[in-house]
Amino acid sequence: MSTNSGMGQGQAERLSKKQITLVIGIIGGILLFAGILFMILYNSLSNRSPGADAPLEAITQYRYEYAEAANGMKLHALVTKPAFVTLEVVRENVTLTNKVGINGGFFYGDTLISMGIVNGRTVNGAANAYGSGGENMKYARGTLVWDGASDSLSVQVVSTANEVKVKDHTRFWAQGGISMSLGDEAGWVNQTVAENAPFPDEQRLRSAAVYDESGMLYLIVSETGGSLHDFRTAIMDTIGDGGLVDGIFLDGDGSSQLLSKEMKLAGDNRPVLQMLRITK
Repeated sequence: MSTNSGMGQGQAERLSKKQITLVIGIIGGILLFAGILFMILYNSLSNRSPGADAPLEAITQYRYEYAEAANGMKLHALVTKPAFVTLEVVRENVTLTNKVGINGGFFYGDTLISMGIVNGRTVNGAANAYGSGGENMKYARGTLVWDGASDSLSVQVVSTANEVKVKDHTRFWAQGGISMSLGDEAGWVNQTVAENAPFPDEQRLRSAAVYDESGMLYLIVSETGGSLHDFRTAIMDTIGDGGLVDGIFLDGDGSSQLLSKEMKLAGDNRPVLQMLRITK
């Protein structure tokens, strides 16, 4: 009987160790599951749009940068993910919109001369309407395209919306401008001539949208005037730590406008038709 009692006690001890191991495993699994749920919730909340009417202070998914180039141009940039950006018609000075972003493409009055498309829809009226944003008028021009399906940016020289190449035509945006051709030092000037860049050699305020190797988008407005060459050189020398891929010049001069929590640039105080807006 004593032998059997000893064997029972040993079995009890072994079962106890197994139970402890099982409990530890269950607790660990619960903690891991809770951690995964927390990360999903955190990412969901951090990436969620504050909404179309959210105040300036609610927009957090960007960083502000300032740089002064060796040629004297002073640049202000808003750096964000292209998924957090949209194109929006505002019809007023960007600094009066209470929306984080910069001015967009070229316009005349209520006519959008540059392409402006979000998720397959023109931003300034019906797709076939004059000045709706369905085309780069008169010229095939550099157009910054975000493909939502691949979360990638590219510059495409196109005239009309049906020329834009993306994987999903219901999930993208296309902002028309003038090619910067950051990878083509020999040919970039000729490309701006082919695209009829306005006032390339005059000392004017400038705006641009460029992106780097990691896919981050830089919305840039100059505080000081310069030629297209000056502006392009200043961007290449000071923005993106040498990792820029390409970009476009946007409307400039008095239309060069920016608004964020950190900075306000009103150009010459004129209203603009359309802006690139950070929504998160």
